[in-house]
Amino acid sequence: MAAETTTEGRPGTMRLVDALQYRLPAAGVVSILHRLSGMLMFFLLPFIVWMFDTSLTSEISYARFTSVFVAGAGFVPGWFFKLVALGLIWAYLHHFIAGVRHLWMDATHAVSLQFGRQSAIFTLAASLLLTAVLGIKLFFF
Repeated sequence: MAAETTTEGRPGTMRLVDALQYRLPAAGVVSILHRLSGMLMFFLLPFIVWMFDTSLTSEISYARFTSVFVAGAGFVPGWFFKLVALGLIWAYLHHFIAGVRHLWMDATHAVSLQFGRQSAIFTLAASLLLTAVLGIKLFFF
């Protein structure tokens, strides 16, 4: 699928469907996921505040909080709340690890192609591995 060209020989406007066909390097995937995880945490901030407030208010509210993850609330089953919490866990872990990666590159000026690729793969693997471990704890224990 070729993009239309302008009179200057540059590609014309690109649709999102065309952009999704590109194969990004690992560092590009980490960069996009860093932004998505930040947006996810921002948009779910009311849920995070509710979880924090409910878990700390009293023993009764803590019991209600934990029962939501077991029995659900209203028509929403408990596994859905666990899945949302798992998504937040991944978002936090990925955002934190990717942020440390960026800070490390800024502080040490380590911007080689090899380091970028290796640190991106480490970021993806570490965030997924830690999320899996905490997901097992969340769903089975």
